Amino acid sequence: MLTRHYEYWPKLSKSLTIPETPLYDNLSVSASRYPDHQAIYYYGNEISYRQLQREVDSLAGFLQGELGVYKGEKILLYMQNSPQFVIGYYAILKAGGAVVPINPMLTAEELEFYVKDCEILHALVGQELYGKVAPLLKATSLKNLIIAAYSDYAGDHFPLGLPEEVKKPPVDFSSVNHYQWKDCIRIPEGPQEREIEAGDLAVLPYTSGTTGLPKGCMHTNSTVQANTVGAANWAGATADHIHLATLPFFHVTGMVHSMHMPIYSGGTMVIMTRWDRNVAVELIETQHCTNWVAISTMLIDFLANPQLRAEQLSTLISISGGGAALPEAVGEQLYQLTGLKFVEGYGLSETIAQTHFNPSDRPKMQCLGIPSFDVDARIIDPATQKELGVGEVGEIIVNGPQIMTGYYNRDEENENAFIEVDGKRFFRTGDIGRYDEEGYFFMVDRVKRMINTSGYKVWPTEIESFLYKHPAVQQACVVGIPDAKKGEAVKAFIILKQEQKEKVTEAEIIEWSKQHMAAYKYPRHVEFLDSLPTTSSGKILWRKLQEKEREKSKLQ
Repeated sequence: MLTRHYEYWPKLSKSLTIPETPLYDNLSVSASRYPDHQAIYYYGNEISYRQLQREVDSLAGFLQGELGVYKGEKILLYMQNSPQFVIGYYAILKAGGAVVPINPMLTAEELEFYVKDCEILHALVGQELYGKVAPLLKATSLKNLIIAAYSDYAGDHFPLGLPEEVKKPPVDFSSVNHYQWKDCIRIPEGPQEREIEAGDLAVLPYTSGTTGLPKGCMHTNSTVQANTVGAANWAGATADHIHLATLPFFHVTGMVHSMHMPIYSGGTMVIMTRWDRNVAVELIETQHCTNWVAISTMLIDFLANPQLRAEQLSTLISISGGGAALPEAVGEQLYQLTGLKFVEGYGLSETIAQTHFNPSDRPKMQCLGIPSFDVDARIIDPATQKELGVGEVGEIIVNGPQIMTGYYNRDEENENAFIEVDGKRFFRTGDIGRYDEEGYFFMVDRVKRMINTSGYKVWPTEIESFLYKHPAVQQACVVGIPDAKKGEAVKAFIILKQEQKEKVTEAEIIEWSKQHMAAYKYPRHVEFLDSLPTTSSGKILWRKLQEKEREKSKLQ
């Protein structure tokens, strides 16, 4: 196990004892300690921990008593960020079920895969998503729907207006096996107590499926607690911290850092259903937010706001995130505005968020950080599985208490996903990286994303980092495109800053790149776009751009 990073470890214990209690108990403890403390702020409405637990318990009683949910049963949670997502998640756990959180952007056809994969009978659904779910009542095992209107929880007077999904009043669904949210949380009888153990399945977040069919990552109460407690300790979270929740809760980073961790520490969640940079500023300023976990695309948009002022962000004590490296130029802009350094981390659905954190007092830019509590992280040659040393580039493998027990119903993938090193079971991340002399890890790129041009290996992330240094570039995504002579060529898709759109040409960007990068690296092709395709969690869908280019080449 590598220990060189211990020299730069924060003033914290290097190991954590993970609670052997279910996740629901975190809510129970905080509600007992801080019953009248604000748990959720939602567009002008406040929800106390007392109310949050009461509604969780009522819904859990409905799930057990009316729907017959049994221990270990998988329940679909298909909603935007909202109080109902939080209540639904913890109610499923209290009832003894396992949460299957699904991206609300998915179509009915895509959603069908998940319902069939988990043989789901019951779903908690945002009413704006009903049209996607309804067809599955005939085509799959799905039987019962609990339908939520976000407007039920919004305040009457929110100054900047509400997202469209939050404006809509409740629709009366009178069909058989359709249940209104408000009716379900009025059940006076609480749930029957069920013996829930640390090793019981709690949640199945699905991988994005960019390299094949999506796979459900089986996480127990224990694996989720490992990162919930780890995140709280690393951040020094208290009941007085106010967390701006902009990342989607269905995604593991938002789930752990913006929902589970605040509940564990008794803090406040300021929830946004849809991203809006103007609303984010308003909430930070008026609700005195202290902590914000974001991703680079969100921060880039946030900082591009010409009306943004430093004093509006004065209550923030931490801005952190992961998913993709924050460009150095953007990190510097953030620091100049707020005096805060962006603290990056690294993790995957398979690790229920973080395996690495940057120390808050000594972060490095565009760096994954150092291995988290009780994590053994190494670099291996992906072909030979030989362990590599300082500065050598290879695949990142991790062992730790937050690693999933395996993929659901995927025996073959499980065999390929894990290897044994020194008697330990390591997860193969599929990410290419390295670590430096101080034990900090750095991402090079995804194994699948490497561009091979004339035999040279080109890593798109590196090229993107260079492009962000150009004063006209707001966002960039680099992919490999077919090239008859070189095999692949480098192409950059770029969003220009608004004030630069009429001043810069593609040819100028190419010439600038030529002066700053090695001959085999710089993009030979540049295309300006108004937007880049992204997931709902904000990750750029580079594969979509690449596939489009490959289709174009077939037609030529």
